[in-house]
Amino acid sequence: MSDWLIYRGAGAPHDGIEHLPPPPPWRDFDGEPLVAPPAALDPASERRLGVLRREASHHRPGETERELVNAALYLRRPLLVTGAPGSGKSTLAHSVAYELGLGRVLGWPVVSRSTLRDGLYAYDAIGRLQDLQIARAAPQHRAAGQDAAPEAGADATDEPGGGIGRYIRLGPLGTALLPAAKPRVLLVDELDKSDIDLPNDLLNVLEEGEFRIPELERLAGSASEVQVLSDDGARVTVRDGRVRCRAFPFIVLTSNGERDFPAPLLRRCIHLHIPVPDKERLAAMVRAHFGEGAAERYEPVIDRFLDREPGDVRAVDQLFNAIHLTQKAGWTDEDEEETRRRLTAELMRPLDRTR
Repeated sequence: MSDWLIYRGAGAPHDGIEHLPPPPPWRDFDGEPLVAPPAALDPASERRLGVLRREASHHRPGETERELVNAALYLRRPLLVTGAPGSGKSTLAHSVAYELGLGRVLGWPVVSRSTLRDGLYAYDAIGRLQDLQIARAAPQHRAAGQDAAPEAGADATDEPGGGIGRYIRLGPLGTALLPAAKPRVLLVDELDKSDIDLPNDLLNVLEEGEFRIPELERLAGSASEVQVLSDDGARVTVRDGRVRCRAFPFIVLTSNGERDFPAPLLRRCIHLHIPVPDKERLAAMVRAHFGEGAAERYEPVIDRFLDREPGDVRAVDQLFNAIHLTQKAGWTDEDEEETRRRLTAELMRPLDRTR
C-alpha cells in the first residue's frame, strides 16, 4: 500500500495522523491553542460510541475512496460524498475518526429548517433573563422572611461577561472549529435536504475556518475570555468572541443527490461519489460484518440483492437485514427455504417502490 496514505481503510486504529504533512499555505490556520478536557460520557453515550466503533471497523473503502479521503486530509478541504442511500457515506466519517484516533464524530443531521447558526452555536437569551430575574428576586424573599427563591444564576454576575457563557453552547460545526492540535471529524448529514441558502451560507466558514459570536464580541473589552459549552459537553474558552481553528476539521458532507449544489461550494470541496457496490465489494462487506465464509454461504442472497430492474434503488442495510434474519431464524428444510426466499424478497424490496 502506498506510503502517502494517512487513512488506509484498514479498520484498525493507528497513529498515522501524526505523520500528516503541513497544510498548503492557503489552508494554514493559526487559531490559538485551547485546552479543553474531554467531557465524561454517560453510559448511553458510551454504548452509542461502541456501536459506531464496530460500524467503523467494518467499513472497507475502495481504492478511489481511500485516495480522495487522503486528498481531503492533505489539502484541508471538506469531502462531499454522494451516493445512493445505504452506500456507506455516513459510515466513512466514523471509519476515519476511529482509524486515526480523532475522537467522537460530531454529527449535524441537516433538515429543511437548518441554518448556519444551528451548526455554529445556540444562545439561550430567555433562560439567561429568567435566571437573572430569579437571582435579583432572591434577596427580596430573604428580607421578607420568606424562603429564598432558587438561585440558578445568583453567582453568574461574578463570572466573565456576567455569566453569559452559561447560556451559549457551540453546535457541531462550531465545536469542530475549536483550535486543537488534531482535526475533529464532522459529519454534515444529508446536506441536500437543507434550505436553498444553507450551502451558500457555509462558504465563508469553510473557507476561513472561523466564525464569530456577536453576543461575546460585544463584551470583548470587559470580558476577553468567556467559557462556553461545546457539543461534547466540555467547557471551552472563547477569546474576544471569535473561534478560529488550528487544525482544519475533517468535514464529510453527504448527499443523496436530491439537488445540485452551487459551484462555489463544489470548488471548496473534494468530491467523492460512492457507486452502487458490485458483487466483490458486497462480498467484502458481508465478510466484515458476518465473518469469514459468510459471503460464500450467503451468495444466493447477495445475487438476489443484485438482481434488480434498471433504476431500482436498494440499500446495503437491506442485504444485511436479510442475512441476519437468515442466520437467526435457522431455516433448514424445504418449507422453511420457501419462507426464507419470500421474506428475503420483501426485505430487499426496492426503496423507490411502494407496492
